[in-house]
Amino acid sequence: MRDIILFGLLLILSSLAFVGLLLYHMHMYQLNYYAWDEQKRWMRDHYNSLLGREMGVLLAMLLIGFCFHWIVVLAACFLLWLTYRGNRLVKGMAKKDFVFTKRVIRLLITVGILYLLFAIGSIVLFYFTNPSWAGLLCMMPCLLVSVMMLLANAINRPIEKKINQGFIQQAKEIVRQMPDLVTIGITGSFGKTSMKYFVTKLLSADYNTYMTPGNFNTQLGVTIAIRRDLKPIHEVFVCEMGAQRVGEIRAVCEIALPKLGVITSIGPQHLETFGSMENIVSTKFELADAVGKDGVLFLNMDNDILLEQSKKAASLVITYGVKNLSAQYCPKNICCTNQGCEFDIWLPQSQKQIHIISQVIGEHNVLNLAGAIAVADYFHVSAEHIQAQAKRIVPVPHRLQMIKTTRGIIIDDAYNSNPTGAKAALDTLQLFQGMKIIVTPGMIELGPKQDQCNEQFGRQMTKVCDHIFLVGKRQTESIYQGVMDEGFAIERVHVVSDLKEAMAQIDHIKTQLEKVILLENDLPDNY
Repeated sequence: MRDIILFGLLLILSSLAFVGLLLYHMHMYQLNYYAWDEQKRWMRDHYNSLLGREMGVLLAMLLIGFCFHWIVVLAACFLLWLTYRGNRLVKGMAKKDFVFTKRVIRLLITVGILYLLFAIGSIVLFYFTNPSWAGLLCMMPCLLVSVMMLLANAINRPIEKKINQGFIQQAKEIVRQMPDLVTIGITGSFGKTSMKYFVTKLLSADYNTYMTPGNFNTQLGVTIAIRRDLKPIHEVFVCEMGAQRVGEIRAVCEIALPKLGVITSIGPQHLETFGSMENIVSTKFELADAVGKDGVLFLNMDNDILLEQSKKAASLVITYGVKNLSAQYCPKNICCTNQGCEFDIWLPQSQKQIHIISQVIGEHNVLNLAGAIAVADYFHVSAEHIQAQAKRIVPVPHRLQMIKTTRGIIIDDAYNSNPTGAKAALDTLQLFQGMKIIVTPGMIELGPKQDQCNEQFGRQMTKVCDHIFLVGKRQTESIYQGVMDEGFAIERVHVVSDLKEAMAQIDHIKTQLEKVILLENDLPDNY
């Protein structure tokens, strides 16, 4: 009777632990866009932390193999702790919450069936053979969560593919039934989300404009946006297009059918998944291929790769830039303050020069605004409307967003940093008067160049910042090396565990100057 009670207790608690671990792994899988290659990369990069969490289960299992009695209580307590650890991201402590989508529910059901087979097997072992081995088997799924997810994903793949193809076909039909709709595709290694917001704001003065929301920039994300929100009343569809692999921009273009394209930049973002810069260039120019010779391509001439590629484009090319004075849309007399920025720009279509005042800050945003003005001018939006709409543009959240607080000015540039964007953020910080402080965990998804880029980033910080806060010791080792190589005062370099600790230490820095705090990049939950 004692063995039955203990086995029942172990089965219940191991089931709870399995659910906790499964939800944790499923959350990471969702953050990795349900791409198993990305999930395997995440598992590889987090091998130590995963091992530390799950080796305890292995130890408990081995102990149970030798003794199935009192040690079960100890193992059960450990499993409860493990359940809490596994669920901590699901219970509202994550930056991006876990969403129980229909796809997730289908995957959970399949994994649940696989787990049920283990549970039934352990019960059979308990009644007909060895209770110790039954306890071992009922805890085994806690070590095989990822394997069971892989198997369930393989089982569900044909169903998911068929469902997704149905949704994609519906989205294609919606676009094809709107022959007067003008789709503007926007892509680039960085700057595409800001460009999307700016273009939409300027065009909305004269056109009923819809843009893809948030980070809905993948094939399925754009499909969801079209099916959910694109209506016959819309005249312009501003479609952000993201990619981590060759062919992904083409797949989005086959749905959205862009007639105009904006390529904001080309750089080493997502180099780990693309494999080479050549693949990144060819993927971004899948948008140019989709636009074709009858379309229009807007290119950033400050980007060396785009400058070279502009000579090969079959489409009509309209150029913009800040540093390249030969660009057709080139801001002059740029002035950035803690109130925003101002500049003059010539409009070739309207044949007049206008003065722009906007709340956005930094040369990086001025560049994107120039590109958006080029699009608006092509659409014959009046100079007066362009000026008025530019005044209404507020910074995109977490992209050089200026926030005035009691502790000082915060420049929030915490979304998806890259070498060019990070340098632009430092250049923006340098424009301000006061004590300049940076808080960053460094850059990610740069493949083999990641350490090199982060080390260079550290060197750049020393030219601008009075204090440097590095979030995460392991993640920021290369930045720290770059900072130290420049002879920066070690007492002004602070390695902290998280943003909260950084802000607490910043509050204790004594100064008569206003603090200007740059938040550069914020690692997602799966890092």
